[in-house]
Amino acid sequence: MVRQLISSNTPGEQAAKFSRAVRVGNLVFVSGTTAMDPAGHAQHGGDATAQARYILTKIEAVLGEAGASLADVVRTRIFVRHLEDVDAVARVHGLFFADVRPANTMLRGEPVDTDMLLEIEVDALVETD
Repeated sequence: MVRQLISSNTPGEQAAKFSRAVRVGNLVFVSGTTAMDPAGHAQHGGDATAQARYILTKIEAVLGEAGASLADVVRTRIFVRHLEDVDAVARVHGLFFADVRPANTMLRGEPVDTDMLLEIEVDALVETD
């Protein structure tokens, strides 16, 4: 089976030799994604709402590269550094996935970079004709 590897070329991807997303058949797996720009700089420090928007926009773009969309997402996992950000992050998730309603897990977790307030990963199933 063909394995499509997609990279956003962040320094972390280069150092750890991982792909931002992998598509195998009609499945797309997007790695844990933070609000880091391609140069490796944290975006929207201290603002979990803005980081969630940035991350989900980044995920939407990588899904597009894999021939998928947010509508194909069946599962999301969110790791939030501070429990007080859970409601704000959940609202942003709801804006992006209102009609999709994927299975979701949200956990308290600490991304490695202290400027990152959350990390999101998704799995998608692309319908084939």
